[in-house]
Amino acid sequence: MIISNAYAQTAADAGAMGSLTTFAPLILMFVVMYFLMIRPQQKRAKEQKAMMEALAKGDEVVTIGGILGKVSKVTDQHVTIEVASGTELVVQKHAVSSLLPKGTLKGL
Repeated sequence: MIISNAYAQTAADAGAMGSLTTFAPLILMFVVMYFLMIRPQQKRAKEQKAMMEALAKGDEVVTIGGILGKVSKVTDQHVTIEVASGTELVVQKHAVSSLLPKGTLKGL
């Protein structure tokens, strides 16, 4: 025949250094993901938990739904928020998204 057979050549033994360079980009990608995504998210979760534990009567808060009000009562799982004089809402602590600086809500 005109076409000759092609046989696969065996690769030379790369050794330990070859396998390290193969996995180096993958390891580097996980390290970068940890510092850019996972670590900041854990830090924000820790700050949110500390804020929820520190809620006290008189704090001005914003809920996840955008409701502004003053905290009038705090229990283990719930927070009572006064949104207008004589109008109170009971929400879960996890629904409080942030604390406002004192004096932000002057109408309440």
